[in-house]
Amino acid sequence: MNERRKHRLQRATLAYFCLVLWLIGGCGEKGKGGLTEGELSRIAVTQKIELVESAGGLVLMVGGEAITSDEIIRLPVELGDKFESPLENLKTAAQTSSPERFKVRARGELKSVVMNKISDILLYQEAKKQAGEGIDESLDKVAEKEVRKFVLSFGGDEAKADEALKKMGLDRKSFKERRKKYILTQSYLGMKMPRYRPATYREMAEYYERRKDELFLKPTTLQFRLIDIEPAKVDIADANQNRLEEARKLAQELLGRIKAGEDFGALAQQYSHGLRRESGGLWQPVQPESLANPYDILAAEAQKIEPGQVAGPIEAGEHIFIMKLEEKQAGGYEPFEKVQKQVEERILYEQRNDVVERLNAKLVEHAGLGKTDEFVDFCSEKIYQMNKQ
Repeated sequence: MNERRKHRLQRATLAYFCLVLWLIGGCGEKGKGGLTEGELSRIAVTQKIELVESAGGLVLMVGGEAITSDEIIRLPVELGDKFESPLENLKTAAQTSSPERFKVRARGELKSVVMNKISDILLYQEAKKQAGEGIDESLDKVAEKEVRKFVLSFGGDEAKADEALKKMGLDRKSFKERRKKYILTQSYLGMKMPRYRPATYREMAEYYERRKDELFLKPTTLQFRLIDIEPAKVDIADANQNRLEEARKLAQELLGRIKAGEDFGALAQQYSHGLRRESGGLWQPVQPESLANPYDILAAEAQKIEPGQVAGPIEAGEHIFIMKLEEKQAGGYEPFEKVQKQVEERILYEQRNDVVERLNAKLVEHAGLGKTDEFVDFCSEKIYQMNKQ
């Protein structure tokens, strides 16, 4: 082995073990001075931020790396090895707001996401510069393990894993690249910040108790299929027939066919007048208290039966219901042992977010960010149009 190759291998090996040490608690002179305000100011002004036009519209360039509107809209925020979308509620708002009101409503949330993305890029670029040569090879090995771990979370079913990635706008290659950036940035922060260390059991338990009502309260939920008969929509052969009586007869007939073994979903598709008839009358899981009149009567009926059983006919206002209970989940707190890993990830995320917020403040202070406002408005318009179609 020649000296140059040997030296490169030694650096790669050192970088790998330093990376591992960072991940479990630090490498070198951990926390000596930390990320000072001066360092954050330097990072904030190191790279130029530009707004450019491309075939897909406006693109924000940060230190030569592109931030596209699709990335801001589609990709959720990474929280450890999980993903959470900060913009999910904007999709609903787009469906119920005028363009002007939606723009005002969305601007703050979108700008926060864009600013955090800019900070992520700047921190990663700084981390990579500090890590030096050989880090790419080390990161590649660690990230490859993360890809395998992700696939194993779907029982080793690669097709299901790929489908989940597709929903996030990713494939395995892009997922791996995201993990590499995330790991290196977290490692860098772990080296620089004295309090970036694994959380103790006591800290995690205290965090759980402090935020369990907000994060780990599992509400009571019901999921059911519904044949929703509206007497006013029942077909009658004679104008003198009473529609309510005919609706009652239909409900009794359908109940008998269900008890005889006919498929509830198929009957719902044929006879229900409800909005969910096309999906066989299947409602998504709902909290009982969220059911509005006349559907609130279903919550009480669901308490009388078990999953797989059928209730009805149930008369409520201008409706006659036949309900099949699919699932009934009692509320309560997720046990600490079950969410301990998630608690640890949230503590780490919040520590990191503190640095990102400080860096964002420096970006606002030092950089001309008016161009980001134009990009934010472009993303806002795109979200609005996508959810109005």
